Amino acid sequence: MKVTIEADQFKADTSLTDFIEKKLSKLDTFYDRIIDAHVILKLENAGQVRDKVVDIILNVPGDTMVVKEIDKTFEASVDKGIDNLKRQLIKKKEKLRATH
Repeated sequence: MKVTIEADQFKADTSLTDFIEKKLSKLDTFYDRIIDAHVILKLENAGQVRDKVVDIILNVPGDTMVVKEIDKTFEASVDKGIDNLKRQLIKKKEKLRATH
């Protein structure tokens, strides 16, 4: 899976990008046909407690999954987004099995 990470209004450090890539690579265990992932990191409402926004766009054959999560840290936002995508991928895989 090809992963692109885009940081809006700031520079993401390597530990954050490594964390995101590691988490996304685990999605392959739930659905092995993932084409690519595009992650957008943003700061919204700067100064607020929950201002770290993560948008994850996952492309799979015939579908695009989009998740947006907001939390106190980018890591927490990514974790929530990955959990959400995990559920969507499992549901998609079950639908495919049911039709075949």
